[in-house]
Amino acid sequence: MKIIPALQSFQYRDFRWLWLGTFASFTSISMQQITRGWLVLRLTDDSPFALAIVMMSFALPLTFASLLGGALADRFAKKHIMIVSQFGYFILTLLLATLDFTGFIRFWHLIIIGFFNGTMAALNMPSRQSIIADIVPEKDLMNAVSLNSSGINLSRIIGPALAGVLILFIETAGVFFLIAFINAFSVLFTFYIKEDKQSTKMPGKTVLSDILDGFRYAWKNPVLLGLVIMTFVPSLFGFPYVALLPAWAREALNAQSDGLGLLMMTMGMGSLAGTVTLATIRRFNRRGIFLVANGFVWGLMLIIFSRCFSYFTALPSLFFVGFVSAVFMALNMTLIQFYSSDEMRGRIVSISMMTFGIMPLSAVPFGAIAESIGTPGSLQIAGLILCLFMAIFFVVYPRFRYVS
Repeated sequence: MKIIPALQSFQYRDFRWLWLGTFASFTSISMQQITRGWLVLRLTDDSPFALAIVMMSFALPLTFASLLGGALADRFAKKHIMIVSQFGYFILTLLLATLDFTGFIRFWHLIIIGFFNGTMAALNMPSRQSIIADIVPEKDLMNAVSLNSSGINLSRIIGPALAGVLILFIETAGVFFLIAFINAFSVLFTFYIKEDKQSTKMPGKTVLSDILDGFRYAWKNPVLLGLVIMTFVPSLFGFPYVALLPAWAREALNAQSDGLGLLMMTMGMGSLAGTVTLATIRRFNRRGIFLVANGFVWGLMLIIFSRCFSYFTALPSLFFVGFVSAVFMALNMTLIQFYSSDEMRGRIVSISMMTFGIMPLSAVPFGAIAESIGTPGSLQIAGLILCLFMAIFFVVYPRFRYVS
């Protein structure tokens, strides 16, 4: 039977199980994001700055512990790292659900649990991304990374919509229990992956030296250095809208939990469309130029979205923000894996995974700005900075234009 080009990587058994585990894992994360955000608003009287603080508690370990996760991914079987860290996420979510259900939940609980959840995610993500190159051939790498990202983005459609509606019927505590259950399925799916790559640990080398070797490797490779820069700066200024979306929805649209779920679902639909589109492309040249141009459009779309004050204009704008940001991140991850050596891939991926922590961390200053000038104005500033960075990067880093 002929395989549809966009689904090429599904012919590999281990990739199918990885995709299912990733889909379950990120469905739980996207559901927790909206549920936790709604709980924060309930506990803090709709404070956008409080939202940013809770996001920061999750992001801080993601920013730094991901380096440890990358070093471990290059030393041990990635499958085992994913199982242990995902199980830890399950236990922590179960604890959060119990605290909420019993009425003992406090704002500081969300910060503490968020920190440890972020640590589990930081150990999980480098293995979950870098294992792709171990289970599919190089010719299908862009397709596999795009399909994996499509699973993540599909979860961003289903998760928020499901959580937004269920909060109305079973409240936040019930949704947290469901999230824990979904995490258990992610653990189960990961068990079925056969990949068990042998350790590449070098005698006498410490984990710290492995991490430093990863930074040196990226610094000496001009293409990888450019790709890392192109991951970090857009994450700083392109993604604050994700953390501030609940506050923006209340401020600009007076949305309830179901309206917020609709907005996040639309963003996920755009992201899914972007990664599926990328998955259909077998190869194209001048991917460096395309990445910079895509980042510039991302900034423009964010500016347009920030000025929308009705569902009629906000939904299509948010769709295209999701589309261009997903294409950018999937293509960037493909190139990072493509240009990294096998023995360094986990560490290089972990450096780029630090951006998952930087994304919500960047929401803290923009959350503070939103307290002063409003969330729409804060998001408009973020979009302007992103456009400016892309224009400057294109001029001062000419070598990147020839990345293929």
